[in-house]
Amino acid sequence: MQAPLSPSPPHPSSEPAVAPVALVENHVHISRALAVGSLLGLIVLSLVWELLAAPLRPGGSWLALKALPLCLPLAGLLKNRMYTYRWVSMLVWLYFTEGVVRAWGDKPPGNYCALLEIALCLILFVACLTHVRLRQRDAKAAGQSEAPITDPI
Repeated sequence: MQAPLSPSPPHPSSEPAVAPVALVENHVHISRALAVGSLLGLIVLSLVWELLAAPLRPGGSWLALKALPLCLPLAGLLKNRMYTYRWVSMLVWLYFTEGVVRAWGDKPPGNYCALLEIALCLILFVACLTHVRLRQRDAKAAGQSEAPITDPI
């Protein structure tokens, strides 16, 4: 009699290195970190720009108050609220527009700050858009029609 054939152990390259769900979760965490980081960057930039680097008036200007509306969505992004990601992706275009106008019209170092503001706005927009899409795709895969939206801040 012959001994039964035992299955050979799977080849290491035949198994996926990372499960697809874990990979998507990783991308969600990356997009969240980018969104929070770029929002914090915009807040800090607004304060440094208008108080220290290139204020409109010597000694700082009241335009530094433009950082206050950026503080409102911070709590929602940190609590991972889908609704906040959606409206921040629209709010950021106001700051993008300011950056474009001031990059065109200001002199250095003000226009450098404006270019940095443009870059941070684009990063924030793409991060929010990516975050929302990934979470909606996850929700649809889980059998829901849309990701649950928690109460707004």
